[in-house]
Amino acid sequence: MKSDLTGATWRKSSRSGSNGGCVEVAALTSAIAVRDSKDPSGPALFFERTAWLTFAGFVTNRD
Repeated sequence: MKSDLTGATWRKSSRSGSNGGCVEVAALTSAIAVRDSKDPSGPALFFERTAWLTFAGFVTNRD
């Protein structure tokens, strides 16, 4: 899956530290994009919304 990232609004977790080892996510029309915050012009991974929500729910409720 490839998508146009022009105008994407990227977000970082509020729990991100200052060491720069973070990922950023952007909600697109057809997918969720994920990239390395240290390399914003580098490649991005694309996930279907349902797959991303399942993943996010798992890591949020892992206690």
